Amino acid sequence: QVMLVESGGGLVQPGGSLRLSCKASGISLTFYDMAWYRQSPGNQRELVSEITSDPKNTRANYAASVQGRFTISRNNARSTVDLQMNSLKPEDTAVYYCNAKHRISNERTYWGQGTQVTVSS
Repeated sequence: QVMLVESGGGLVQPGGSLRLSCKASGISLTFYDMAWYRQSPGNQRELVSEITSDPKNTRANYAASVQGRFTISRNNARSTVDLQMNSLKPEDTAVYYCNAKHRISNERTYWGQGTQVTVSS
């Protein structure tokens, strides 16, 4: 079975840092675009960052609210996608989800279970 498992969430004070990791099994990430989403209570799930699968021209995009603070990276050999989060704010508090989408067969989309990130004093 295909599984995406997030880890690295937790409680951190404002201004602190966390590094989230998504480990995939059952698929190869070579042809999958990867992304991190987040959702806080009462709000819709939003795209935080995405990174394309093309090793010749890998591109990363960020939501305006996290640009300059978050960095997404991938390691296809290890089947992992990480999200380095710096200068965290209380507004970053949410459940963070890993997403994999096949760049050709778009119906092949998978989600992780989510990991809680809480930014508070």
